[in-house]
Amino acid sequence: MRVLVIGAGGREHALAWKIAQSPRLTKLYIAPGNAGTEVVGENVAVDATDHQAVIDTCRRLAIDFVVVGPDAQVVAGLGDDLRAAGFTCFCPSKAAGQIEGSKSFTKALCDEVGIPTARYGHFDNEAEARVYVREQGAPIVIKADGLAAGKGVTVAMTLEEAEAAIVDCFAGAFGRSGAQVVVEEFMEGEEVSLFALCDGQNTLLLASAQDHKRAFDGDTGPNTGGMGAYSPAPVLTEALTARVMDTIITPTVKGLARRGAPYQGVLFAGLMLTAEGPKLVEYNARFGDPECQVMMMRLRSDLLDLLHATATGNLSGKFAVWREEVALTVILATKGYPGNYDKGTEIKGAEGLDTSDVQVFHAGTKREGGRLLASGGRVLNVTALGATVAEAQKRAYELVDQIVWPEGFCRRDIGWRAVARGE
Repeated sequence: MRVLVIGAGGREHALAWKIAQSPRLTKLYIAPGNAGTEVVGENVAVDATDHQAVIDTCRRLAIDFVVVGPDAQVVAGLGDDLRAAGFTCFCPSKAAGQIEGSKSFTKALCDEVGIPTARYGHFDNEAEARVYVREQGAPIVIKADGLAAGKGVTVAMTLEEAEAAIVDCFAGAFGRSGAQVVVEEFMEGEEVSLFALCDGQNTLLLASAQDHKRAFDGDTGPNTGGMGAYSPAPVLTEALTARVMDTIITPTVKGLARRGAPYQGVLFAGLMLTAEGPKLVEYNARFGDPECQVMMMRLRSDLLDLLHATATGNLSGKFAVWREEVALTVILATKGYPGNYDKGTEIKGAEGLDTSDVQVFHAGTKREGGRLLASGGRVLNVTALGATVAEAQKRAYELVDQIVWPEGFCRRDIGWRAVARGE
């Protein structure tokens, strides 16, 4: 099978790395890829936002199967366009992808099918949103309705912070994504993620993970796309997982099918484990980043086989086998991220570290004149396996300390909750 992976981040490097292990693979391409993906496949210079260019590339390379990684292309309908052109594609439809592309769409679906979630208000103007916030009080959560690269959420501990976040959204801080705002109740609890594959009818549970959104140690600083993660998340027990499947995942899949938008792809549920039970925080319509990296390290099954079965409606009878170890990843980011940061700084010592138990997945990297350079905000995903979260954490940071990059930074406490519990 000739496969094209769309994307350039750490998620896509992890997907390509795992797909490259499949006996069904004939040739692997990544578009546009990064300095890491060129080791496991062939990078192709194509603009993923230009859907016709992607289709033309698929024809030129005689691609049998396309795997779409980034959320922006899911929401933009790349999967629909590829299928219309005759290609098999792992990517939800644009209609189903609204579960990530519009938070108000997901909230309405929750209301419709009875999915437990935070109380909320949905607004298309600043004045009404500010009135609602004053009525509800703080703490409270302000979310840009559309995609904002993980940065459109403000957990406001004061009314002043909440109103400032609303002003930012309607002032264009997140472009069109902030033209509408969802204001949510602040939920107390521990946040965790659960992933499942859906082929439109059948659902296959994958794995759980916990990521760390805040930029700095102790869960402080601004929200990011994710500064690290580990899998599985022990806090999400088998009993809680079954409850999530029954009360959140299954009703979602059935609700979307009834709406005429059957879900085919990976369903990524962000959850809050509250005193009342698990509640949906938000959905994503693609693999998480950096959750994908830790999941791929643990997956024993043929990823290509599972993704193709999902895309062709053949998940029934499929199952996923996992390594028993914990996987943990630490994100090395450019200083200044998630705000302004420099590009083009050199990274040394990041290559030649990979073994069966440790992998350095690349995100914002490129090669120039034999040098490895940083080309983005999140740059490297240093990932390790261990018998416990503490052991995986120790191995990951041992690798981090071998990398020489003065212009980079990372959190030093990834997995801290589980480590504190002795997990």
